[in-house]
Amino acid sequence: MPKVYSWGRYPYAPQDAHPIAWRDSAAAVWREAGNEGRTTLAFGNGRSYGDSCLAASGNVIQTLPMDRLISADWDNGILRAEPGMTLGQILDVVIPRGWMLPVTPGTKYATLGGAIANDVHGKNHHVRGTFGRHVRRFGLLRSDGTQFECAPDTNAEFFAATIGGLGMTGLITWAEIQLMPIRSSMLDVTSIRFANLDEFFALSERLDPLHEYSVAWVDCQSRDAALGRGIFMVGDHARTGGLEVARRKTRTVPFTSPIPVFNRLTLRAFNELYYRRQRADTVRSCVSYDAYFYPLDSLLEWNRIYGRAGFQQYQCVLPAPVARDATRAILEAIALSGTGSILAVLKRCGDLRSPGLLSFPLEGTSLALDFPQRDASNRKLFERLDAIVREGGGRMYPAKDAHMTGEDFRAAYPQWQQIEALRDPALLSRFWERTTRV
Repeated sequence: MPKVYSWGRYPYAPQDAHPIAWRDSAAAVWREAGNEGRTTLAFGNGRSYGDSCLAASGNVIQTLPMDRLISADWDNGILRAEPGMTLGQILDVVIPRGWMLPVTPGTKYATLGGAIANDVHGKNHHVRGTFGRHVRRFGLLRSDGTQFECAPDTNAEFFAATIGGLGMTGLITWAEIQLMPIRSSMLDVTSIRFANLDEFFALSERLDPLHEYSVAWVDCQSRDAALGRGIFMVGDHARTGGLEVARRKTRTVPFTSPIPVFNRLTLRAFNELYYRRQRADTVRSCVSYDAYFYPLDSLLEWNRIYGRAGFQQYQCVLPAPVARDATRAILEAIALSGTGSILAVLKRCGDLRSPGLLSFPLEGTSLALDFPQRDASNRKLFERLDAIVREGGGRMYPAKDAHMTGEDFRAAYPQWQQIEALRDPALLSRFWERTTRV
């Protein structure tokens, strides 16, 4: 039986995968995975970083082979597909027809089912909210064999509980989403180098309302007057140009490094070079959607660079009134720790509400960084960061998490109890077991 893992490889918990190839065989595969009374969990392409995609039992139902397009209304941009279809596969089909995913995370290798279960967000949250806002309906299979359709006006409580519900309510067997029209597969991008965190907030306040996409890379090793320096990138779909599907060359990290590639010295050097590589303060360019949305996808198996122990991503969102001061405190703590990420991402989130009960974004600022797994140093740093987030009324992202305490999860996501009330008793993830068992 094949083994599957979370993307961060921490916690290291290999899962026995029970693949589903056809929708009409889903119930039988579920029975196999849940043999001897054990619980299970739907598993797509394993792009969740922590333990939200890992079954407490170690047995998952893998939906990746269920990757078929079911139907499409090309006049109105409505697509129905199976849950194992990746976002990249969807883009290959829809872009030549003048449509685009209205919301996409930073990898095209996530599946449709995973995008719904984690209610993913992207660089345009301030304009279009989360992925769940563009889900029209989906089919849900329960462990007792019942199947039903969920939509805002049909089985509405299951619709809300499944979007962002971390796979606890049932197995999504198909989903229908609303696409966004585009004229070109290219994007007009403006990159602006900023000197510190105050300049980031000034740029964000001025430029976010004018552009579809907005995100910043931040140097997590900078300090003092340069704290929070980085490169601010805004983008819009080009008005002219072709609708070609991007075909970038990819490279693969050939093996898992015995130790993390980046340490205190190499991290500082990389960040300095990355900040200085843009020679002018402002650079305008026209790039493919693949290069803009998915820069890391060109390096396959990039998680191997963090070594055999894996890595953790720390992603939090801080409410707008405290975002500037709290982000400053977090960046100061990370810089003092001497660790951090080569690709720290900072962005503002808007006020558009998700239909899902456990959606991560809130109006404010989100910060995401990767940390090589080092038990003692990570624990000490994360405790400090958690205290800052907690005091500011923020929260962490379950899809990326491997350390959040149950107290923090339940306080930040009080609607978890509604999910628990609708949870299929045959479904249980390591994350849900860790954070909801009081």
